[in-house]
Amino acid sequence: MGFLTKISIRYTIFIYFTVSALVAILLIGTALYVQMSRQLTVAVQEENEAVLGQVSRSMDSYLRTIMKLSDSLYYGVIKNADLSVESVNSQITLLYDNNKDSIANIALLSKEGELLEAVPAARLKTGLDVTGEQWFGNTLERTDNLHFTTPHVQYIFDNNENQYRWVITLTRAVEITHGTSTDQGILLIDIRYSSLQQILENITLGNQGYLYMISGSGQLICHPRMQLIETGLLTENLTAAAGYRDGSYHEEFGGEKREVSVKSVGYTGWKLLSVTPERGLPLNDLKMRLFAVFVVAAFLFVLVLINAFISSRITNPIKELEKSVNAIEAGELDLEVYTGGSFEIRHLGRSVGDMAKRIKTLMEDIVAEHESKRKSEFDTLQSQINPHFLYNTLDIIVWMIENEQKQEAVKVVTALARFFRISLSRGKSIITVRDELEHVRNYLMIQQMRFKNKFTYTIEAEEEVMELASLKLMLQPLVENAIYHGMEFMDGDGQIRVDVCRDGADLWFRISDNGLGMTEEQVESLLGDEPHVSSRRGSGIGVKNVNERIRLYFGEGYGLAIESEPDEGTMIRIRLPAQIYARMTDKERT
Repeated sequence: MGFLTKISIRYTIFIYFTVSALVAILLIGTALYVQMSRQLTVAVQEENEAVLGQVSRSMDSYLRTIMKLSDSLYYGVIKNADLSVESVNSQITLLYDNNKDSIANIALLSKEGELLEAVPAARLKTGLDVTGEQWFGNTLERTDNLHFTTPHVQYIFDNNENQYRWVITLTRAVEITHGTSTDQGILLIDIRYSSLQQILENITLGNQGYLYMISGSGQLICHPRMQLIETGLLTENLTAAAGYRDGSYHEEFGGEKREVSVKSVGYTGWKLLSVTPERGLPLNDLKMRLFAVFVVAAFLFVLVLINAFISSRITNPIKELEKSVNAIEAGELDLEVYTGGSFEIRHLGRSVGDMAKRIKTLMEDIVAEHESKRKSEFDTLQSQINPHFLYNTLDIIVWMIENEQKQEAVKVVTALARFFRISLSRGKSIITVRDELEHVRNYLMIQQMRFKNKFTYTIEAEEEVMELASLKLMLQPLVENAIYHGMEFMDGDGQIRVDVCRDGADLWFRISDNGLGMTEEQVESLLGDEPHVSSRRGSGIGVKNVNERIRLYFGEGYGLAIESEPDEGTMIRIRLPAQIYARMTDKERT
């Protein structure tokens, strides 16, 4: 058992399937071949001869019916009638109606070719001289015989039908009475070819065998592939068949050996022939059929059981492992990987499971490391204060002190101190809305004194939002852009407005100005993929960085939206989740 559990899938499949298939094929194939090959040829020949005899009897019976109709027309109607004083049309019509399923036309012709009576045809075709036809001369030369033509399209009667009927014409010489004199005439009966064909078309022989019929001279009368032969796409051994007498023959035609049986059809000189190719003769004996069916069924049953057992034993564990691998590929790294089946599959399942765990650990480490790195980079960038802003603010303080504007200097120093205190915030990235607004208010106050009241600002917020969580240093870069890029070149009357409100589960900040505004392309570039070029006078923090910080901390559904028109001003909307500051700080520590 220990050895069997370690045998590879390749050798398991090879041993089981090869041994079972070879043994079954050798035993059953040998038995069937030996038993069947000895009996099939004789059995097929006997069966085909029996079928041929039955078809011949059916053909004789059919032709006797036609011949009886010919006798009834001649002896019962024509021979006793004086055509000079009476018409036999009604009597012929009666016989035609009783046999119209197999008869197409009945006509009585004089020896000069004149149409005396015809049912249902009305007249001969215009310009046709029937006395020149071969069948006409043969009938008058051999008056004691019945004459049958080969199949042809009916061409002598004008029946006003736009269709071509295939017929076989039966003719016989008759005596026609005109008053006190008698003369020779011809009775013509057109036999429907389709009625004759029906006798043969439903007859089937095993192993692609078939029946066909020829005239005594070797002309083809009926064949299952008649159209192909007439078009030259197929040939038949008609020359040899014309010389065959009744019996069985072995012939080779078209490079193929075949068995041929011949049976003559009475009264006509026609011959019925059955053809059976020798290769792989079919099983026609009932006992052999039952034996073959039983053996094949038993073989298939055993083989199905063996193969089903082998297949389930080998493939089911593979399918289960494949499901586990597909699930891992779809991202379900926590899934318990299947570890059943043979030794290789169990080993592979354990390896895949260990690999999935390692991949998950590495992915979590990479994501955590990347997120930590991005937060650190953004926080470091946000915490930087452009030296130019600090130098300019100190210059303002010195200037105010020198000009004895002590109160104004105190206000600037106080604002600067509060600005730095909130900028540090003990290393926290999340602060309250109140502190963020205080930070931007101090910044705007300093910049307003620096630019000598070149702009005014307004900050409004609902009291209920003051203790909600906000991202530190989020507003200052935006109002900085409004000052340096929106109002620096204005002649005065600049306005900056900061509004904060809550809408359900969202916290909204709005920063608007009446500055120079931007084009649509400039707006797209602010949040686009192009690298940000920092201003020498500003903080060096791009609007894009603010947007990415918000998404990094709060998710992809939050961030900035910018609306601007040239000479109309700019409005920036910030969407954050409305969350309590205390909860956010606990989450940040975690």
